[in-house]
Amino acid sequence: MKKLVLSFLGLLGLLSGCGTDQPRTPQQVLGQSWAQVEQAGQGQPVTMVMWQGDPLINQYMNTYVKPEVQRRYGIDLQLVAGQGAGLVQTLAAEQQAGQPSEADMVWINGETFYQLRQVDALLGPFVEKLPNARLLDLQNPFINTDFQQPIAGMECPWGNVQFNFIYDSARVARPPRSFAELPAYLQAHPGQFTIPNEFTGMTLLKSWMMALSGNPALFRGKFDEAVYKQWSDELWRVINASKPYFWKQGQTFPEQLAPLHQLFANGEVAFTFSNNDAEVDNKVNQKVFPATARAYVPLPGTIQNSHYLGVVRGARHPEAALLVINFLISPEAQLKKMDPNVWGDHTVLNLVALPAAQRQQFERLPSRRYAPRRAALQGLALPEPDPEYMTRLFKDFRTYVIEGHAVPAS
Repeated sequence: MKKLVLSFLGLLGLLSGCGTDQPRTPQQVLGQSWAQVEQAGQGQPVTMVMWQGDPLINQYMNTYVKPEVQRRYGIDLQLVAGQGAGLVQTLAAEQQAGQPSEADMVWINGETFYQLRQVDALLGPFVEKLPNARLLDLQNPFINTDFQQPIAGMECPWGNVQFNFIYDSARVARPPRSFAELPAYLQAHPGQFTIPNEFTGMTLLKSWMMALSGNPALFRGKFDEAVYKQWSDELWRVINASKPYFWKQGQTFPEQLAPLHQLFANGEVAFTFSNNDAEVDNKVNQKVFPATARAYVPLPGTIQNSHYLGVVRGARHPEAALLVINFLISPEAQLKKMDPNVWGDHTVLNLVALPAAQRQQFERLPSRRYAPRRAALQGLALPEPDPEYMTRLFKDFRTYVIEGHAVPAS
């Protein structure tokens, strides 16, 4: 997920200490029947902390979700920008102070989920309590496991995506079809490629590192120092050999994905990336990207993962948060979200579990025009490795690529 947006910290700084009510225990919240949850959650406000870096996601939440939960439950859903390590630090501080949280629910995955588990900042195993949980595709390892961590009901699947390259077909006649082809391509076409120093860029690096190893299975299970050392060193050697052929000769790298998207839209680079395999369609539909933009997955594949919703331990309105999450995984909300003209986020529902009429609605969604169909990607999907791989890549990319320090000898 993306780095913390400071407005969340600012809001919590203003509100901290305002409430005197003590947080309820997970047992008190989760020991209720669903009828009791519905009764307690009606008419309550909910503060959801989420990444707000994509206008279409924000539009989906503001113009569809907020009115719907207000209409159904009288819930006033407040969306607050925030994510990542700063979110973890804030929720940990609230925990230590024993005060109710200013956040009720959070949009998380991967390393943030791991860190929140470490500081015991999540409510508890709540997913089975949701009536719509029976529709989730929880037999799918790309959904029931988050960066090698079983979700164990502590976070609820919300969407499923796969990393992809996006290129301008008007400028790139034949993009590199594999990671192995990439260095030669960059040398032959200088200045067209760069790597954002954020979550999406790190997903690119993980996929590239796994490709170099020739055996993605090496990255399953707990973090392996020897595996990381061998293949990250090789990754830095390959990238640094290609660095002179990067945008700006590799002297600077975008710190966020949005500036890279803008460079692509302006024609300054010929490639950008997305963790959402349908994003190219909605960006073309918005006229943000040129109509010649196309997406693909290079061989031998890229990381597919899911993103999730969690309820905060010590939330002031946990029942209302549960109602919101149950709505967000409903067939209606998942169908709306999966439409590439709305968001294009792939559903986490098991479509076989749906009534035939609802299943047909998913099957009749507008076809992707600029991205591969999801069915074509399944053979190219790699599971996320342990969160420590991403943590180390963030640090070492800055050290050995951006700052140019020598890679230590093996």
